[in-house]
Amino acid sequence: MTRYDETHSRWRRDPEAYWAAAAKAIDWDVPPARVFDPALGVYGRWFPGARLNTCHNAVDRHVAAGRGEQAAIIWDSPMTGRVETITYAALQQRVAKVAGALAARGVGRGDRVIVYMPMVPEAAIAMLACARLGAVHSVVFGGFAAAELAARIADAKPKAIVSASCGLEPGRVVKYKPLIDAAIALSPHKPGAVLVLQRPEHPCELTPGRDEDLLAAEAAAAPHACVSVEATDPLYILYTSGTTGAPKGILRDNGGHAVALANSMSLVYGVGAGDVFWAASDVGWVVGHSYIVYAPLLAGCTTVLFEGKPVGTPDAGTFWRVCADHGVKVLFTAPTAIRAIKKEDPAGAFLARHDLSKLEALYLAGERCDPDTVTWSERLLAKPVVDHWWQTETGWTITGNFRGLGLFPTKPGSGGKPAPGYDVVVLDEANQEVPRGQIGSLAVRLPLPPSCLPTLFNADERFRDAYLAAHPGFYSTADAGMIDADGYVWVMSRTDDIINVAGHRLSTGAMEEVLASHPDVAECAVVGVRDTLKGQVPLGLVVLKHGVTKDEATIGGELVAMVRERIGPVAAFKDARIVARLPKTRSGKILRATLRKIADGDEYVVPPTIDDPVILEEVGEVLKGAMR
Repeated sequence: MTRYDETHSRWRRDPEAYWAAAAKAIDWDVPPARVFDPALGVYGRWFPGARLNTCHNAVDRHVAAGRGEQAAIIWDSPMTGRVETITYAALQQRVAKVAGALAARGVGRGDRVIVYMPMVPEAAIAMLACARLGAVHSVVFGGFAAAELAARIADAKPKAIVSASCGLEPGRVVKYKPLIDAAIALSPHKPGAVLVLQRPEHPCELTPGRDEDLLAAEAAAAPHACVSVEATDPLYILYTSGTTGAPKGILRDNGGHAVALANSMSLVYGVGAGDVFWAASDVGWVVGHSYIVYAPLLAGCTTVLFEGKPVGTPDAGTFWRVCADHGVKVLFTAPTAIRAIKKEDPAGAFLARHDLSKLEALYLAGERCDPDTVTWSERLLAKPVVDHWWQTETGWTITGNFRGLGLFPTKPGSGGKPAPGYDVVVLDEANQEVPRGQIGSLAVRLPLPPSCLPTLFNADERFRDAYLAAHPGFYSTADAGMIDADGYVWVMSRTDDIINVAGHRLSTGAMEEVLASHPDVAECAVVGVRDTLKGQVPLGLVVLKHGVTKDEATIGGELVAMVRERIGPVAAFKDARIVARLPKTRSGKILRATLRKIADGDEYVVPPTIDDPVILEEVGEVLKGAMR
């Protein structure tokens, strides 16, 4: 661990010197004279007074360096059967022309543009085109409900929307145009232009006077140069669901974002210019922003843009086929995707069909990863499997393992150690640090490092209330966990997933670890439900691996015995139910809070990010049956 310890200690001794050195990897129009100013913004701002353009750093400088013919984006779409490669030179030309098309429609520095797209190259091109102009993009997951899209239009007040005629899901076509029309009708703000990528799978009619064909507009446009912006100017807004019902606009700046993300590619993932990197996510989520589009391109990598699913397009070997076909060096995906593959192909038969000799590591994030998923992946891949923890708000790794520093030993179930830039602590309700090994609220001592949100869009007070008020002097992650004696961070659950069983504070995540280790369980969730005697008791929901024929009573008895043995009778775990699937968001997070409300008989709203509402209904009936 020598290199990790030395690097983290070097950051602790002089944070500004550490980030000043990292900033040298970025091209600046006006170099930073000051690294950090604590007097600016809510808790300080990074690189004030400096100027740059993110698109130049992600695209143009690589062409200028003579690497224009290197692949920048590989689009692999099993949904359409197409694979396309876009070089850095071709990407520069397309981005410049789309920027020109947006500029011709009145979009300039500081203006907002909503990008409502499927996983097609034009999604990344639209994002980079906004960055080229100094405009602020807000990507909304393609196919999002009209009311949710309307709320984001109303808040961001975009001058334009860039979209597509449709998205593709296994077995169905999602028509975007009716959703856009309904959203604009609902919103008090009306964007002046809607540019639509007409996909051959379902072209749509365009509304005269407002809608235009994106490719036609691109073809007719004059290329636009990169616009120099302040390092503290916003690059994008990414909305997340808020507890009040109004979406929270996570704001990302240009300078700190470029420095931290470029640094993270070598530090965290151990890749650099020319390497093929694949983040199997969606541009609608933060992983897509950070590690499909910006970070790989800032580092000069080749990034894979994938339109498909881990299973069903066509089978559980799709991920391995993509890695083999394109020479992927590092794959980054969500534990949910690996569990879906494990459920369909527990012995790894599909994996064995592909040459993964170029794949060096698998990185997992997006939700807590159970140890069984890590060990299963390690056994089949015979390569490092790294669980790392970060959030939409941070934009890059809070804790992990660092290929750029030489990997230290992993502990399945732990998210690793803090990245340089993060002072992670565990706090109690009195804002005091708890001893090593005890569960509390995970927090980060201010200031947050570069690329973390400086605030919420037009909502400084809401930012303070949501993230800084619970633990003054710290950013509250809203995750619960502990730091062990060796300094490894264990994220056990969201803070609202700590349950109180007869006065004992217990982590549902720890119980999920036990359930997931059962040889017949593909994935699981544990929710705390009300109990008149104990306050709350845990209830397990499990999805079985393909081919398992045991009945529910047998599986349930085995799981209860395992929890009793490993956690103890104090857990009061007495019930586990088999379900066909678990309800999740489109990014793969299990809807535990919603499940808890259903079990308790409380009113609930179906989250707008849900992947399939039918699954929630099915599991809801199981929960109601268990509570009778």
